[in-house]
Amino acid sequence: MTGPVVLGIETSCDETAAAVVSAEGGVLSSVVSSQVDVHAVYGGVVPELAGRAHLELLNPVIDLALTRAGSRGATRSGSGFTKTKSPVDAVAATIGPGLIGALLVGLSEAKALSLAWGVPFAGVNHLEGHLFATLIDHREIDWPLAVLLVSGGHTMLVSMEGPGRYRLLGETVDDAAGEAFDKVARFLGLGYPGGPAIERIARGGDPTRLALPRAMLEEGLDMSFSGLKTAVVRSVKRSPEISNEDVAASFQQAVVDVLVTKTLRAAERVHARGVCLAGGVAANGPLRRALAEAAAGLGLGVFLPSREMCTDNAAMVAAAGAWQLEHIGPTPLDIGADPGLRLTLIDLPG
Repeated sequence: MTGPVVLGIETSCDETAAAVVSAEGGVLSSVVSSQVDVHAVYGGVVPELAGRAHLELLNPVIDLALTRAGSRGATRSGSGFTKTKSPVDAVAATIGPGLIGALLVGLSEAKALSLAWGVPFAGVNHLEGHLFATLIDHREIDWPLAVLLVSGGHTMLVSMEGPGRYRLLGETVDDAAGEAFDKVARFLGLGYPGGPAIERIARGGDPTRLALPRAMLEEGLDMSFSGLKTAVVRSVKRSPEISNEDVAASFQQAVVDVLVTKTLRAAERVHARGVCLAGGVAANGPLRRALAEAAAGLGLGVFLPSREMCTDNAAMVAAAGAWQLEHIGPTPLDIGADPGLRLTLIDLPG
């Protein structure tokens, strides 16, 4: 592959990731070290433990990503790669949003490598990284897209006119969809993370067993999932004989119904050429199938990232960083981590 080669680093939450990506979007390597086992006993991510794990894991993960990419024969010394020969053309890292301690680990490492190798640095918004994940797997896209970015921390609908051009159409007014998955899974005793656990046992359940609400289904593009979680708890306490499989299937179907309905409404509102999923919950099989079938039925293009690109990874960070360096320029090295960083939006008509 030709073009600049970018090392991406992602440490916004509980995944320690590094990847090497070419400017054209080709993934030369992608390494993700999950901390699920570290946090599972607590039922969720413990920020202090996440930061410590990143400190232990990041250098080995970067080494492995560079080795797998065969990045120009970089050599190791006792304290890291030598300054005399940079293995990449640039370094990109997530600067926010996320856990401040976790973000600082990856950001500090990226700045150090940028200085040591004498290459430019790109500070990437984690949310924009997720939007670029689809571009890694789909090179030819008709714009605009209606993008559903759905994860444990965010649920939002974005009109994507092209790389770097986003307009917020709607978002959750309370819990993110992924957060609701985690809470329901915890209530049912399924462990953490909740999304895969719910999807797994829901395969053996009846999605019509519980009559659960679809909040705000007919109202605009904003969403709400807090009440759905409460409805699950009340339904189980009222009818304890209902199996976990049926509860999980009913809950998952309610979430999917809302997400698909809102995404298609967003696509209609902005006259989108296609729809797209992004974020960790985008790996959910029933959601992927339901959105693909509904969108195809309306003649819309369907652009789904691979499941590997849905969850937090550094390939999406490197891809976003490569675009940023070409169209905006390097990020100053005095930039800090921003745990509450918002997606940069433009004022589009419509």
